[in-house]
Amino acid sequence: MRKLIFGLIAAIAIAGSVTAQTTPDPDIESVISSQLDAFKEDDFARAFTFASPSIQGMFGTPENFGTMVRRGYPMVWRPGTVEFLELRYLDGAFWQKVQIIDQSGRVHLLDYKMAEGADGWRISGVQLLELPGMAV
Repeated sequence: MRKLIFGLIAAIAIAGSVTAQTTPDPDIESVISSQLDAFKEDDFARAFTFASPSIQGMFGTPENFGTMVRRGYPMVWRPGTVEFLELRYLDGAFWQKVQIIDQSGRVHLLDYKMAEGADGWRISGVQLLELPGMAV
């Protein structure tokens, strides 16, 4: 009986971290594209509207948010080409993988964590991913 209980606990723990791939969501892609368009125009006030309330609270102003993006995510501030890859559901959140080729031709993979609120989807985090096969 003890083995059965530990087995069930382990199965539940593993299931919580399993990634389920979902079909593309045009609303999620639209939010990310709209924010990227705003960055291209240096319209940080508009870009800030696509961030979740928690991100807005963290940075306080569109200017602070814009400074962070320019310094930390230059490929997002000035993207070349953008391709939406898989949308995944992981640990209670949707993650949209995006490939950005910057204006210098460098490839970047990013994961956008999405949050759905009463007014639709918002971006609640972005992380840079390691490119597969690029280890030195």
